[in-house]
Amino acid sequence: MGSAIVRGLGAAGVQVGILARGEDRARELAAEVEEGGGSALPLPADVLSRESLEQAGDRMAERFGGIDVLINAAGGNLPEAVVPDDADIFALDTQAFRQVVDLNLVGALLPIQVFGPVITRRGAGSIVNISSMSAARALSRTIGYGAAKAALEALTRSMAVETARRFDSGIRVNAIAPGFFIGEQNRELLLNPDGSLTDRSRRILEQTPMGRFGEPEDLVGTVVWLASDASRFVTGAVIPVDGGFAAFAGV
Repeated sequence: MGSAIVRGLGAAGVQVGILARGEDRARELAAEVEEGGGSALPLPADVLSRESLEQAGDRMAERFGGIDVLINAAGGNLPEAVVPDDADIFALDTQAFRQVVDLNLVGALLPIQVFGPVITRRGAGSIVNISSMSAARALSRTIGYGAAKAALEALTRSMAVETARRFDSGIRVNAIAPGFFIGEQNRELLLNPDGSLTDRSRRILEQTPMGRFGEPEDLVGTVVWLASDASRFVTGAVIPVDGGFAAFAGV
């Protein structure tokens, strides 16, 4: 999903700094953006390392002159933090739980702390966090991930209020909540080895009025909107991009 967002921003004319632990993949993605006529800079960084974020910020300042938009797309789950249906829910691995919270919550807070001051110096800007359907509704098996994303939504609202009050409404903080997308981390939960749907997938699609999984490109329009002045009076919002999942009561 992060790659699709980068391509979409590049196509919209945004100069993109691509922060990733995998430098090779960041370089490949930057090359794709450049080949499409955009401008992109690959930056090896770890969202849980303030030092690496600061180094990336310095390089972006040299290349682009400043930062207007921050997209916090890093996140994910760990197998050890997932609770199978037949497992003891009271035996959840607390270390794995902490790691999931660190990645999804602290991994957004640290970039905000590092790049937020740079954005404020421009007088206006946008921060977009990536939440999840599991933040507002309890989904089975994903206790740690759901808790982390719920905290991320609370952080989004709090930062939106504080930045708007302190910086003359010039800095906006919002989030998008993707519905169900098939990716590397959840593929085994959603697809059988032969590519057919699992029982969980079928239940998800029954609960999704549009009747399909999301595609990464489905996120681009909402991110570009939140990043641009088209949403200049929108802050503290969590926008679902979910095919109607969150709106449907199931009957």
